[in-house]
Amino acid sequence: MDVGRGASLVLISTLTGPRIISVPETGSTNADLLRMAEAGSVGEGVWLRADRQLAGRGRLGRDWSSPVGNLYASTIVIVHADDPPAPSLALVAAVALDEAIDAVLPDTARRKLAIKWPNDLLIGGAKVSGILLERAGAHVVIGMGVNIAHYPDLSDRATTSLHAQGANVEVSAFAERLAGLMSARLLLWRSQGLAPVIARWCERAHPIGAPLRVRLPDGAEQAGVFDGLDAQGALRLRLEDGETRVIHAGDVFLV
Repeated sequence: MDVGRGASLVLISTLTGPRIISVPETGSTNADLLRMAEAGSVGEGVWLRADRQLAGRGRLGRDWSSPVGNLYASTIVIVHADDPPAPSLALVAAVALDEAIDAVLPDTARRKLAIKWPNDLLIGGAKVSGILLERAGAHVVIGMGVNIAHYPDLSDRATTSLHAQGANVEVSAFAERLAGLMSARLLLWRSQGLAPVIARWCERAHPIGAPLRVRLPDGAEQAGVFDGLDAQGALRLRLEDGETRVIHAGDVFLV
């Protein structure tokens, strides 16, 4: 198993829960799990967590700052023919991550926690986490980064951390909680389909009518208001002329 840079593996196993592999340092937990999946050395339910990443990645190819003290973890889902669409796993992960963060925040911060499409978690409008999906054949690797002890200073958006919001939580304990919640949400996704996931996601998102600005993959921008999600989990953006545009990929900013 080729993981990390000279790091010894610590495998946490339980009879009923997910397996978490912990390493002090690696390039990218997503890249490692993709490589391991392609080699057939890991299966669904395995998590890889690193204390620090040297080449962490965010959505749309961005670098992800990775100081020690935050969560950098990835897990594998094997998609079957009768599963809901694979991209909807971003919504599943967002709901599980929302539940994990909600459980550790004090009440004042919990009331400010919200999901922003497709899968960012915000506290008072400041980003606290991100999710990245990557696929190799039937394997979907879901990477999650959570600002637990530190948060970056970014020019284009506000950021925060769980500790800055008053949460008293350690990385390993948070990872175990998140892995359990993700496993439970994945079972519901498979047994009940996408509709309950979308309903839960919308309960935790910014309200209908919230003004948004969307930066599309080609660099163009589109302004409008949030009009919910379609049946596949894509963003519905209602434009000024009343037309609704369905957004499948892009960066969303609350105005």
